[in-house]
Amino acid sequence: MGDRLFFDDAKKIAQYAKDHCKEETERAIRAADNMANNIILFDLRWDMERTHAPVAFDGEIDWLFKPGDDPEWTFALNRMRAWVCMGQAYVITGDEKYPRAFSRQMLHWTKTVRREDPKAANAWRTIETGIRLESWIKAYCCMDDSPSLSGDLRKAFAESIAEHAEYILSVWNSFNLISNWGVLANHGLFIAGCFLPQSARAKQYASEAIERLARAIEVQVYPDGVHWEQSPMYHNEVLRCFLDVIVLAKKRQIALPPIIAEKTKAMLRASLFAGKPNGHEIMMGDSDDIDQRDLLTMGAYIFNDGNMKFAGYPCLDFDSAWTLGYDAISEYEKIIPLEPAETAQAFFESGNFYSRSDWSAEAAFVHFHCGTLGGGHGHADKLHVDVFYRGEDILIDPGRFNYVSGEPRYFYKRASAHSTTAVDGTDLYACAHSWQYLNLSRAVGQKFVEKEGYVYMEGAHLGYMEQGVYVCRRAIHIKPDILLLCDEFYGSADRERVYRQYFQWNNKGIVSGDGNDWNYRSEKNIARLALLSSHEIKAGLAPGRISRQYNQEEESLRLQTMINATGFASVFSVIALDPATACEPFSIAKETVYLNSSGIECPSAEAEAVTICKDDKKYTVVIAHREYTGPTNTFAANGCVGFGNVIVFDPSKQPSKHVVLAY
Repeated sequence: MGDRLFFDDAKKIAQYAKDHCKEETERAIRAADNMANNIILFDLRWDMERTHAPVAFDGEIDWLFKPGDDPEWTFALNRMRAWVCMGQAYVITGDEKYPRAFSRQMLHWTKTVRREDPKAANAWRTIETGIRLESWIKAYCCMDDSPSLSGDLRKAFAESIAEHAEYILSVWNSFNLISNWGVLANHGLFIAGCFLPQSARAKQYASEAIERLARAIEVQVYPDGVHWEQSPMYHNEVLRCFLDVIVLAKKRQIALPPIIAEKTKAMLRASLFAGKPNGHEIMMGDSDDIDQRDLLTMGAYIFNDGNMKFAGYPCLDFDSAWTLGYDAISEYEKIIPLEPAETAQAFFESGNFYSRSDWSAEAAFVHFHCGTLGGGHGHADKLHVDVFYRGEDILIDPGRFNYVSGEPRYFYKRASAHSTTAVDGTDLYACAHSWQYLNLSRAVGQKFVEKEGYVYMEGAHLGYMEQGVYVCRRAIHIKPDILLLCDEFYGSADRERVYRQYFQWNNKGIVSGDGNDWNYRSEKNIARLALLSSHEIKAGLAPGRISRQYNQEEESLRLQTMINATGFASVFSVIALDPATACEPFSIAKETVYLNSSGIECPSAEAEAVTICKDDKKYTVVIAHREYTGPTNTFAANGCVGFGNVIVFDPSKQPSKHVVLAY
């Protein structure tokens, strides 16, 4: 059958892995040993549904076993990603126990898990079928010279690969076109088409897979490069598949439609800017806390991109080396890492906006979201903000926990689990079941401006319009270490309403405070939150939860604020970031805004101003909620005069420096 497929120099890669990727090598061997001994634990980097307690089988593995109420365990079992580790472990150690276990388990699976058996449905979803093709073939390519692979095994293996490919070939519909399933399944079909002896049928597998993948990436990936499902983890899973396809197509000298390379590079760029300064993806939607630098490393090599290498690893990581081959190790070293020129970026189609103080590991990083839901993997997170500083989350997306319909799942999907807002205690969306919300709404009014050290991000949504309220959030990152949020609630004057904010804190620090002043303090950082409004603010802490990995959750705290108002209301929230050892002054104060044409005080429903003092810095920020009255008007606030919708003044500079961020 096929050659090494992705690589032809396994022994050299194994030596490189032992010399330069010791931790990852040990992890792969540990996973291989577990699998060889019929011990099931899903703890690899890109295991989509991780587990934290091993399940051991005394005899043969029951491939349809479900230890609890979550079928994801059965799905993961039938993806066999640990078989790839068994193949790698065989090359690294030369121990025949790995191909013997592979043979035993594969022959047992092919005999007992039949596609025509209704009981085997959980093993034969198209997504598992595609992932299994990748796992089986990559494992086999590592072990194909083993004397433990008998003729019977090789025959059964080839027949099952063909059966898998025929099944995927027979399934293509609108669901597969729009879902990550379609990519993961046809990624496997492409690998099978390249691996099997090059008959007309095998070539059809590859050509049909390419056609489907090209259509899928065109539909599923926004022009800004973000996968529509609004989950960085699934975005990266889809990205990983396309990186594989590009590598394999180049080796097999198969031409790909240009859109595959174009949108794969756009996806890499989206991952680059969405990556936190520690190299991990944000836990937006159904995502875990995963180090994504392996994908940027592969992307840097494939596209010879210095920006990607800057955000990736300095040398090829374990998985990239096994995919790209030994020669890629020295070729990657020649790529010069280049720090990206931009420190802020807008992804308008998906509604994701990013700002960082710089590209160091200690940088402040802000993510603001106001975009589409993202289907079943999306959460009710419109207007949510993430804040990361000096290697640590401050305000954090809580993750996903599991996919089982019920309260634990719904807790993480609700708006109240995110750092956003709500009206009258009503969640933005209601959960119908694990994969569906009711009463969806549009995101509107997205704006993004970067100017002279300030980044302005704005978004709104129509989720409370039936209740007579238009909700808008304006976020200003005053680099490097101040974030101002202005939450606006445009309510009708027919009745009093309750407007809420939620702040989901990381649980690695201690949250304390009362009234309008709150602190997050950890061994690394202190983040001070000051609240200000024309209405009385009631604030208090409530229990929260964070799930950094599937099937795992930790206790945390979330701050909930509340104001009662009739008609328009606004709340300013200013977060000041400092190292834990710092104890510099910080305060915010409300300023009166005057209209210069009349000299009268501007109503707070029209325009407001706050002055922020931090360290030796002082800023006055003016935000207009409506257009000013009068035909020709400027305003004055704290001695600052200007015109515009959002302006930041720096009175410390003479003459007073001001930057208009929105008109």
